[in-house]
Amino acid sequence: MKIMIAPSILSADFSKLGAELRKVERAGADLIHVDVMDGHFVPNITIGPVVVKFMRQSTELPLDVHLMIQNPAKYVGAFVNAGSDMITVHIETVSLKELQSIAKRLKKSKVMLGISLNPGTALAKIKPALGIVDFVLVMSVNPGFGGQAFIPGAIEKTRQLRAIFAKDIAVDGGINNSTAKLVKQVGANVLIAGSYIFGAKNIKQAIDSLR
Repeated sequence: MKIMIAPSILSADFSKLGAELRKVERAGADLIHVDVMDGHFVPNITIGPVVVKFMRQSTELPLDVHLMIQNPAKYVGAFVNAGSDMITVHIETVSLKELQSIAKRLKKSKVMLGISLNPGTALAKIKPALGIVDFVLVMSVNPGFGGQAFIPGAIEKTRQLRAIFAKDIAVDGGINNSTAKLVKQVGANVLIAGSYIFGAKNIKQAIDSLR
C-alpha cells in the first residue's frame, strides 16, 4: 500500500498556520492531521470548526480531523461544513449504533470515516466497527499532548489489525525515522507525525525519511 505522510498541526506554529500548511504541502505531505481536543476526553483543549474552515482555505491537501472529544456525533456536522475530508472518532466515545449513524451522515457528504483507539484499549473493542469505517487510527501515545514518546505496544496491535483489516491503517504518536520503520513493517501505511516534521530544519527531508 502507498505510504502516506500526515503532518499533525498540533506541533505547527499557529501564529502562521497558513504558511505552515503550505510549507508541508510543498514538502510532499499527503494529508493534514488536525487534532481536536475538548478538555474532557483528553486533558487539553485545541481548536474547533472555525479554525478548520480557515485551514481549508490555506491548503488543497485532505484534512483528516481527529475528534478526541466526548459526544463526537454532536459536532460531526460542523466539522464537515468546515471542510473536513476525513473525520476520525474514538471507539471509547461512541457506541456501535452511534458510529453507524455517523457513517451514514458522512457518506452523504462524501467524507471518509475513521475509528481510533487509545493505547490502553484492546483491539477487540473496534472489531465490530471495522466493516463500517474507511480507515483505522492506532494511537501510539496517550492522546492529549504532542511530543510524547512512542508506546511499543502499538506495534503488535498494528500487526494484529493488519491481519484482519485491508484498508488504511494510521499510527499517531511518537513517530520519527526509527518508529516509522517499525510500524511500516507490521502494516501501517499512514504515518502521523507532529514535532518530527514541524521541528525539522528540512521538512522535506523529514517527510522523505518517514516515507
